[in-house]
Amino acid sequence: MNASTRTATRTLSAGQGVWLVAERELSTKLRSKAYLISTAILLLIALAGVIWAGVSSANPSATQIAATSNAASALENIDGYEVTEVADRDAAEELVRSGDAEAAIVEDASSATGLLVIADKQAPQSLMMLLSSPPSVELLNPDEAGGAIRYILGIAFGLVFMMAAITFGSPIATSVVEEKQTRVIEILLSAIPARVLLAGKVIGNTLLAISQILMLVVVGTIGLIVSGQTAVLQGIGGPIAWFAVFFFFGFILLAAMFAAAGSMVSRQEDVGATMTPVMYLTMIPYFLVIFFGDNPTVMTVLSYVPFSAPVAMPIRLFFNEAAWWEPLLSMVIMLGACALVIMLGAKIYENALLKMGARVKFREALRG
Repeated sequence: MNASTRTATRTLSAGQGVWLVAERELSTKLRSKAYLISTAILLLIALAGVIWAGVSSANPSATQIAATSNAASALENIDGYEVTEVADRDAAEELVRSGDAEAAIVEDASSATGLLVIADKQAPQSLMMLLSSPPSVELLNPDEAGGAIRYILGIAFGLVFMMAAITFGSPIATSVVEEKQTRVIEILLSAIPARVLLAGKVIGNTLLAISQILMLVVVGTIGLIVSGQTAVLQGIGGPIAWFAVFFFFGFILLAAMFAAAGSMVSRQEDVGATMTPVMYLTMIPYFLVIFFGDNPTVMTVLSYVPFSAPVAMPIRLFFNEAAWWEPLLSMVIMLGACALVIMLGAKIYENALLKMGARVKFREALRG
């Protein structure tokens, strides 16, 4: 950067400086063939996955049902069900427990319909809807979590958030280290303040991350429409909108932490040590939501923790487990956490940026 450029840059306002840095981050990424190819592959995989799910659901395999001789007449001449006649209720339960039948139908004099459906964790919804009058249901292993849908949503939301944070957050730390290692940072800081440089990096990468999320949403929507899954689209629209909002602020929070982590070291070999805690904060909530997705208490707590709220809260909203005010309260907590982390991250970034050599300790970076 020559003297005339530095002089011109000094006349920039804070907003212009932030946008100049953000534009640099955007152009660098968008000129990368690796980024463009990986994004295209990700979108194609998402589109193929949605369409495959629609085709699979449109052409389901026959549902295996165990039934006593009299109860079997309820499914007589109905496509989509393969009925295995059994002698009594005990035999029917055994087939359900072993997994050879998804459910069983037996006679039950105490039921209004005269039938009892026996299932393992969840009764097949198609079977329940088929019977004109809902029969009594007895679950051998009650599962109040919502079954496979909850698990799939946890993987989908969690994986998107974690991968986006790693894809766009990690480069922030490595680019900061590279600028320190090559002494480019000294030239940059002679032109713009450290906080403006930090804000530009965070905003530029946040725009890249949220644009990728929006592209995934568009591709997913197209896939659902093409495969005829409009009912799913109507049910998941609200949770996806909340996910995008939570993701936006959650990524800003993580981006500030990645930038601060990168400023504390001067060599690429050392960046892993400072990035590890941030990576844990990115990955642990994802695994917690998957492992404890069927625990209402844990999910409620996770929906208020800023690092896990982008995944936990949309899932609770999808299953109507959260009151209308809960996402608003969670968002207030998220905004407060963002303000606090950005303030601390900016202080660390500003204090550690010009310190070369050994890794800067966290307390030292805060003291300045």
